[in-house]
Amino acid sequence: MRRHDYDLFTIGAGSGGVRASRLASASGARVAVAEERYLGGTCVNVGCVPKKLFVYAAGYRGEIADAAGYGWKVAEPSFDWPTLVANKDREIDRLGRVYERILGNAGVEIIDGRATIVDPNTVEVDGKRYSAERILVATGGAPEVPPIAGAEHAFTSNEAFYLPALPRRLAIVGGGYIAVEFAGIFAALGVDVTLLYRGHLFLRGFDDDVRSFLADELTKKGVGLCFNAPVTEISRDGEIYRVAYGRGRSLEVDAVMMATGRRPATAGLGLAEIGVNLDERGAIIVDDHFRSSVPSIYAIGDVIDRVALTPVAIAQGTAFASAHFGGHAPDFDYDLIPTAVFSQPPLASVGLTEHVAHNKHGCVDVYTSTFRPMRHTLSGRDERTYMKLIVDPKTDRVLGAHMVGADAPEIIQSLAVALRCGATKAQFDGTMALHPSAAEEFVTMRQKRSSTEADRPS
Repeated sequence: MRRHDYDLFTIGAGSGGVRASRLASASGARVAVAEERYLGGTCVNVGCVPKKLFVYAAGYRGEIADAAGYGWKVAEPSFDWPTLVANKDREIDRLGRVYERILGNAGVEIIDGRATIVDPNTVEVDGKRYSAERILVATGGAPEVPPIAGAEHAFTSNEAFYLPALPRRLAIVGGGYIAVEFAGIFAALGVDVTLLYRGHLFLRGFDDDVRSFLADELTKKGVGLCFNAPVTEISRDGEIYRVAYGRGRSLEVDAVMMATGRRPATAGLGLAEIGVNLDERGAIIVDDHFRSSVPSIYAIGDVIDRVALTPVAIAQGTAFASAHFGGHAPDFDYDLIPTAVFSQPPLASVGLTEHVAHNKHGCVDVYTSTFRPMRHTLSGRDERTYMKLIVDPKTDRVLGAHMVGADAPEIIQSLAVALRCGATKAQFDGTMALHPSAAEEFVTMRQKRSSTEADRPS
């Protein structure tokens, strides 16, 4: 006789939850997924996918301008925001149906509604209770808005994809990848953008040289960058918003976007009430196999606050299903995870920054290259590319690769394979260049310098 309704009950149908549920079901488990908003989670609906579509839209402005240098005569372009939003909505709706089909074909039951955990083996959705041997929390993250006076006047990345119209002037508060990406997107679409960040330089955690280089490139594109500018108040006067920041400074805009980080979406799930340990940010504390302090409760993805990236959540979902329904418990490796900021131009990175490498390995060798991309010799666009390799002089192993420039995410994805295989600088040097390409710079760098200042500020 079965003790529970399900072998696995997943709360959250984002990338990680869907992957774990589908694989568990494929192994013969009885699986249900509860989702209160939309299938596909943040990435599909208000994250990676629509953001990348907006990045494509923003890129056409430069493409059209570049065409003249190659002999193309293009009429004065115009941009229609409602068309982009409508077409984006249609694609997101299509992807939602794809996720529904994937789960259905895998035999996973989809339950619409907000789920709360009643006890270690019981979940309640809209007044109905379900029992499960294991409960997997995969509810992702949500925008975090700091307690700034007037913060209610601002919108977040969730609403950015559905604005009824583009503002003429926009202030973006924050310095993470979301703030930087939307600053480039909106600026390219014709908005007068000012980014306000409390720190001395945005994108904390990325390589310092890369951050500085991208700041220069964004400035060229008309993005106003205000660093060391903590926002203290947002006030409204009719249709105008006044943003107070720094020491007595202020800015008048037509809209304000808060891109001040995300936090694990665990509030109101009933976790603390049944004894699940959470950290100070609300993240679920789990062991190496995603088990919480309550043995029947597990968690993956942004709710465990390890590395908040969609591919990581998917990999965690795979590892969870393998460990608990496949009979194999693989070790999960957080090293050498490539990441990208889809800015204008994009930034991508894998491995250690110079600062971290210096502190971890001592003095390291640093190779850099800065150049004007070949396409802009005729387009006339003032845009440059930057590349950087970090090498351990004791082993010759490449510890990190970083790039700002066109196609950076595509190039760094390939280099991530090389770094994961333990590639050395000699092997980079011995690889034949593919000419003419930007990527060839990574195998032709010869001039090096030594890293310095292990205690540089972040």
